[in-house]
Amino acid sequence: MTGPSIEPKAHSHGLGDIPFSKLATHGSFDVNDFPVPNGREEEWRFTPLRRLKGLHDGTAAADGTDKIDIDAPEGVTVETVGRDDARLGTAGTPADRVIAQAYSSFEQATVVTVARGTALERPVTINREAQGGTRYDQFVIDVQPLAEAVVVLDQTGTGVRAGSVDVHVGEGARLTLVSLQDWDRDAVDVTQHNTQVDKDATFKSIVVTLGGDLVRLSPKVAYKGRGGNAELHGLYFTGDDQHHEHRSLIDHNVSNTRSRVEYKGALSGKGAHGVWIGDVIIGEGTTGTDSYEHNRNLQLTDDTRVDSVPNLEIFTGEVEGAGHAAASGRLDDIHLFYLRSRGIPEDEARRLVIRGYFLELINRIPVEGLAEEIMAKVERKLAAHE
Repeated sequence: MTGPSIEPKAHSHGLGDIPFSKLATHGSFDVNDFPVPNGREEEWRFTPLRRLKGLHDGTAAADGTDKIDIDAPEGVTVETVGRDDARLGTAGTPADRVIAQAYSSFEQATVVTVARGTALERPVTINREAQGGTRYDQFVIDVQPLAEAVVVLDQTGTGVRAGSVDVHVGEGARLTLVSLQDWDRDAVDVTQHNTQVDKDATFKSIVVTLGGDLVRLSPKVAYKGRGGNAELHGLYFTGDDQHHEHRSLIDHNVSNTRSRVEYKGALSGKGAHGVWIGDVIIGEGTTGTDSYEHNRNLQLTDDTRVDSVPNLEIFTGEVEGAGHAAASGRLDDIHLFYLRSRGIPEDEARRLVIRGYFLELINRIPVEGLAEEIMAKVERKLAAHE
């Protein structure tokens, strides 16, 4: 199935038509609409292309397998569909060549539907174990009007993976999506999350990235009606030679919408590289937008690298609020001194400070036991790097 090619909108300032937004890049379902990246492009300049194992240039053969187990409560329908299903590709357009390649190459997709007006008593859990090779996947999560749900996408295993997760949050619905990237150390993952937030709907994304050799995750949000609210939260702990890249885009294309973006990272070990790109567009003619994004990074050792780039484009004067911030640095010596002065050993003091740093985000996970499990993984990873 081939979708339409989408170009940025244009508007006039009296000097002829110009692109509506530099952040709203060209998108297409056709891989041939994208040149093979060479690493000098803005959208690829932080990504080590040689470590993509052929995803970017079409040389990666689709020879991988996944084991997918879905635990869904009553009120949820789970389907495996073919490429011709009309629900595929309706939440967003591939923004780069890898995602377009994945869309052109997948064979089957998984569709999870939460019925209208259903308030789930327990989460939908999607356990995805990659079992080697290269695989292209598509997931659709459709939370219909007035429904309430928590969906956990828990990803483990080894291999090369690329694809999209399309999310529809219907009018008045509420969805929390927790995405865990706990891949084996040699895995590669390039994924785009596309979310459509309808009128008076609430969407919360919580991304936790701990594993993999290279993970590049791009959450993108657009609105379909007034009163839509989106929160994107992220946590990543990047170790020796790991590359963790998160590229969020919030498109306030409708008036009276709200967004909050908060990502926190910790980096430890030689060659650890964390990248956060946070793009927010407040569209022309909109009013009442309330948006804020920020990124913080703890560099626990000297031989790490952080690239943190917030971008905000405003095309209207009627804004409720808009802002961004980014900061990277070492652990606060004052906090460590305070704990050590009370007899706490330095290693334990460091762990306590890092625990507090991540705890606010982890506590947003509304799944019993999952927050504790993630914190335990963070502490094990920290202990391994000490």
